[in-house]
Amino acid sequence: MSKFNLSKGERFNLSKFEGGSLKNVRIELGWKVNQDDDGPDFDLDVSAFMIGNDFKIVDDSCFVFYKSDYTEKAPDGNDRPYSLDRALYGAVDNQGDNDEEDTGGEATEDMLFDLSKTNKDVQQIIIVVTICKYPHDAKRDRRTLSLNFGMVQNCYIRIVNEKTNEEIMRYDLAEKFGNEDAVEFGRLYRLGVEWEFEALGRGSVGSLPALIEQYT
Repeated sequence: MSKFNLSKGERFNLSKFEGGSLKNVRIELGWKVNQDDDGPDFDLDVSAFMIGNDFKIVDDSCFVFYKSDYTEKAPDGNDRPYSLDRALYGAVDNQGDNDEEDTGGEATEDMLFDLSKTNKDVQQIIIVVTICKYPHDAKRDRRTLSLNFGMVQNCYIRIVNEKTNEEIMRYDLAEKFGNEDAVEFGRLYRLGVEWEFEALGRGSVGSLPALIEQYT
């Protein structure tokens, strides 16, 4: 059971949790898609933008996503995209036997974050989920252009103490999305030397390419 359940706009100070001893966390995101058996494949991707005071990524590695040029074996043994400061290891793209279609529409992806390692120039980490659309989808199926978050349910983001596997906080997105194909689930941001999390639930259109244009 989560220690703290957040609503949109609420914040949680990770650095003060358990007297400031928290260091390594797992950021897990989940959802359930309304998969049409005769429709296009539904693939959602988790990405993070590590941005500075100018609201742009600090360097190329600070856009952490499944097609990143920066990939290595993470502390959990999985090959993951990563930021050069090794503070953030991104999500493993959930495809193949574990994709949304093969699991009845339910899926989760996660990231690993070390609060102590972040580049001093990084002021915020925006965590997003986007729908992969033509021409970036695996099958280059034009029908993916019609997919949106109105077809997605049970979205959540939670933060877990990597050391104890204890869920610290959780945000279940209550928003009803329509044509949006990208949602910023939450953000981590600096408050002096501390890190806080804010529940965002902010939707937009243009999927991942639009967010790349915004933050790069």
